[in-house]
Amino acid sequence: MVLGKVLGEIDVERYFATVAPGLEAIAAEELTQLGAKSVQTGFSGVAFEGDRALLYRANLWGRTLFRVLMPLTEFSCTSAKQLYQEVRSRAWETYLTPEDTLAVDCTGKNRALNHSHFSALQVKNAIVDQQRQQFGARSNVDLDDPDLRLNLHIHRDRATLSLDSSGSSLHRRGYRAAVGTAPLKETLAAAILKLARYSPELPFLDPLCGSGTLALEAALQAANIAPGLFRKRFGFENWPDFDAKLWQSLKDEAQAARRDTCPAYIGGSDVDDEVLEQARQNAASAGVLSQIEFRCRDIRDIEAPSDRGVLICNPPYGERLGDVQELRSFYRLLGDIFKQRFKGWTAYVFTGNRELAKEVGLRPARRIPLSSGGLDCRLLEFELY
Repeated sequence: MVLGKVLGEIDVERYFATVAPGLEAIAAEELTQLGAKSVQTGFSGVAFEGDRALLYRANLWGRTLFRVLMPLTEFSCTSAKQLYQEVRSRAWETYLTPEDTLAVDCTGKNRALNHSHFSALQVKNAIVDQQRQQFGARSNVDLDDPDLRLNLHIHRDRATLSLDSSGSSLHRRGYRAAVGTAPLKETLAAAILKLARYSPELPFLDPLCGSGTLALEAALQAANIAPGLFRKRFGFENWPDFDAKLWQSLKDEAQAARRDTCPAYIGGSDVDDEVLEQARQNAASAGVLSQIEFRCRDIRDIEAPSDRGVLICNPPYGERLGDVQELRSFYRLLGDIFKQRFKGWTAYVFTGNRELAKEVGLRPARRIPLSSGGLDCRLLEFELY
């Protein structure tokens, strides 16, 4: 990239972290703990302020965040022509040369701009048309791994155009090469652990662990491992003001903060040994294989590993896996096992089927609404005495 007026010349910038609907408060708390100031929750995101180190740290340590955006400009946007003109009026040579690749994401819509792909195309066209006029050459589009990723958000008659500091979504930690069927996103798994009040001093068990996402996220928290350490690259590393020395110091700091052992038991079991092998591979990639006990075991044979702890499971609920009628007896079995074998524990069931949830046969202490893959889900808490 060409070094022109560098980004972030002032010490404090305004940022916006995108999150899954319903996780705004959790993300706000997470960002506050990382040092963010002026934190404000909105729909599917959190606005906050901080310096460049905080921007890097939010990407490195954010467990529930999807992307961290740095707004460039906000403007009136009531037509495709107006959008094109506003974008083209900016000095894009500050951020991008014709040799760099580009991608534009779009969220939101209004009456005139109601198709996200079309709106993103207007932004791309405005930038490359400016480049052709200035340099006689233009950036190519690379949707998967661009040098610069932009985000356009349209709300009513206003548009916000931002630099995407994350690059690809932060839920792609980089450790999970193998996934089972209908896996949880890592960000949602981390949020579920937070909602379940999990702490590293408590034993943890997922008796339906699949490819291991919940157990792995518990181990990463217990071992104080920054989830961003596994990623090859972040979007901000291509920005013209990228501070390589600062970034290296933050990574070194995160490496030094890792714990070699977890304070309490972490376990995952599944009846399918092939999917358990995927979980083991993922745990090995994350450096926590020795911290998690994976066992091939039918749910009927599960026993509590201690007299207290947190059990979280994500059973199939008929949308993608299993037949609803057959699953009724399975949910009843879960409730029986909770009552009979996990006295002193707190159990959580994450499901997208409210009718099946009733089959557990226990009264939930809490019903927490969440979204997974566009499905309306609930995290149910059962206190087992």
